Amino acid sequence: MYSLNDLAVHLKNKHNLPVQSNQIQDLRNIGYYHGYKGYRFIRKAGNLINFTAFGQIVDLNNFDMQIKGLFYPNLMFIENALKSYVLEATLAECQSEKLNDVYKKGLTYYSEFSAGTPPYKKEFKRRMELEMKISNALIRDYMADKAIEAHFYNQDKEIPIWAAFESLTLGEFGTFFACSNKTIRNNVSSLLNLPTNLNSDSFLLKEIIFSLKDLRNSIAHNGIIFDTRFATSKVPNRIKRLIENEMKLNQIDFNYIVSYIALIVFLLKQMGENRRAKSFINEYVKLQNMLKRLPANTSIKIFGSQDAAVVTAMLKYVS
Repeated sequence: MYSLNDLAVHLKNKHNLPVQSNQIQDLRNIGYYHGYKGYRFIRKAGNLINFTAFGQIVDLNNFDMQIKGLFYPNLMFIENALKSYVLEATLAECQSEKLNDVYKKGLTYYSEFSAGTPPYKKEFKRRMELEMKISNALIRDYMADKAIEAHFYNQDKEIPIWAAFESLTLGEFGTFFACSNKTIRNNVSSLLNLPTNLNSDSFLLKEIIFSLKDLRNSIAHNGIIFDTRFATSKVPNRIKRLIENEMKLNQIDFNYIVSYIALIVFLLKQMGENRRAKSFINEYVKLQNMLKRLPANTSIKIFGSQDAAVVTAMLKYVS
């Protein structure tokens, strides 16, 4: 069992990173295992950062915390707005706010395939599993005395779709959209003015939602995000083409956090939030100054060689 002082000595002797007496509290605050162990590499454990001072680790930890704080309100804004758009299209299609009506009239993507075929069964299973997840989420929130669920269930009333949306995680919401029929998907795509040349199947938004899900979940659980290690799968190529086409960029790379900023900026602009998008970009640039003590080659590994070009393109895009 290592004491805090033992860990400080270990960092000095094993990793040549002396911890000064006035930095002991920093080590305690960031933690050796979450702090040093978590921030000593970029994306993969073998891609170690050549730290030359313990303060650089603290800087990187602080940068990661600050950029999570920058992302979070914008992701929450987008999640809420997207739910509003999908709800608007769903109510227009189903002409009812009752969940059972939405299931029968709106969540019918499976019916675009021949009954009994593998794609039909796959999508029907997805829809049925979604129904169970929604029911479980509503029961969970009711047992936790959430006001909306309590209001309806205590009166033995069916919860409307708009109330159910409040209980959905971003991933569950993405599945809801994936299960929606083409009319709903097309209407939402129109509300967001998504380019039709990249959205012939009207599933571009589904891919955007799931591309942001891992980032949102990592932030919510205080995961490390500066190097995009949160991504559990590759961002689809058509999202890359979307950002490249819209912002006049070449080969956007989602191994770098600036690409996720670009995706959020795109969504904010489609929602008429240019001022918010511009502020988001400028704050990101300011935060980069927190890492000025890191070696230049390390900064390039973190931000990528195209970072400045992407920032310039984003600012022009929302100007």
